[in-house]
Amino acid sequence: MEIPYLSLKQVSAQHFDEYSSALNRVLDSGWFLQGKENAKFEENYTKYIGTKYCVGVANGLDALILSLLCAIELGKMHTGDEVIVPANTYIATILAITKAGLTPVLVEPDISTFQIDDSLIESHITNKTKAIMLVHLYGRCAYTEKIEAICQKYGLLLFEDNAQAHGCMFNGKKTGSFGFIAAHSFYPGKNLGAFGDGGAVTTNSKEAADLIRTLANYGSSKKYVFDYIGQNSRLDETNAAVLDVKLKYLDEDNQKRKEIAKIFIENIKNEKISLPKISDYDQNVFHIFPILCENRDELQAYLLKNGIRTMIHYPIPPHKQKCYENVLSDLILPVTEKIHREELSLPLNQCLATEEISYIIETVNNF
Repeated sequence: MEIPYLSLKQVSAQHFDEYSSALNRVLDSGWFLQGKENAKFEENYTKYIGTKYCVGVANGLDALILSLLCAIELGKMHTGDEVIVPANTYIATILAITKAGLTPVLVEPDISTFQIDDSLIESHITNKTKAIMLVHLYGRCAYTEKIEAICQKYGLLLFEDNAQAHGCMFNGKKTGSFGFIAAHSFYPGKNLGAFGDGGAVTTNSKEAADLIRTLANYGSSKKYVFDYIGQNSRLDETNAAVLDVKLKYLDEDNQKRKEIAKIFIENIKNEKISLPKISDYDQNVFHIFPILCENRDELQAYLLKNGIRTMIHYPIPPHKQKCYENVLSDLILPVTEKIHREELSLPLNQCLATEEISYIIETVNNF
C-alpha cells in the first residue's frame, strides 16, 4: 500500500465541480484583483472566525508582517520592542518579527502540547516587552486564560499566528479572534488551503483593518496618494473564490481529522513513540499529527519502506538557522531542540480511507 503524506489532487477532487464553477465565474467577470470574490470571502471568513473585520493578503508571512507594522504605525509598538514568541515555531513567525524591526524573545514550549509554556512567559518579560505572538502550532490552540491575564497585567498586545489552526476552538470561540490582530495562511496544504499562496488578517479594530488594507496596497488608500511606505500584498480573486468554496466544508473536514486523530491516539501503542496528549479535541484541528521518537530518522525510513510517506515539522529550530546565527545561536533551548530532533508527522487528512488508517497504525505499532 502507498500512502502519500498529503495528496492535494485528492483533496481538490472532493468539490471539483464547485471549484470549476468558481474559477469560471472569475474568468467570466474579467476582474482578478480586489473584486467581488475577495469581498465575499472576507465577509464570510469574518463571520466564521468571529471578528468584525478581515483583510485578504498575498500570503501568511505578509499577514504576520503587516499585523506588526500596523501596530508600529499606530504607535502601539516601536522599532526594537520585544515580542515574546514560542521557540519551536515555524521560521515565518520569527521572520515577521525581525522584518518589522522588532526583537523576538524565544520561550520554550510545553513538551506535552508543543505550545508555548505559559508558566515561563513572565520570566522573559522586560521593560522592552510590548507583545506576545501566540502560534497555534500544528492546529492546536495555544491560547490560555493565563496568557490573557499576563497581557492585561503588563499591558501587552496579543497577536495570533493562526496559519495552521483554521477552525480551532477555545471555550466556543475560534482562534484568530482572541488577539489584537491575527494572521492566517492559506498555503495549499493548510486545512483551509488555496490553489496557491494566500493569507488574511482578522481583527475587531476598524482602525487596524483599514490601515492594513492601506499598507498592503503600497501604502495607499487613495489612488496615487501614498501615506505610508507600504507593500503589494493582495489576495487574488481566483483564490478568494476557491477559499469561499472550501470554507463551507472546513468544519466537516476538521471533524474528520479529529476522528482520525482519536483513532490514532487510541490504537497506536508503541513504547518507542510519544503521541500527542489531548484533553479537548475541540481545541485541535490536527493540521499536523506530530509524534516524537528518539529514532525518528530510522522510523521515517521504515515507514517509507512500507509505503507510508511522512514529514518532519521542522528539522532545524529557528535559533539554529544560519540566518539568525548572529542573533539567536547562543540560546540553549533543550525542549525545543528535543522536539525538532524527534518530531515526525504522520499522514492525517480528511481523505484517508479506513484501510489506510488501519495500515498506518499497524505499521507504526510494528516498528
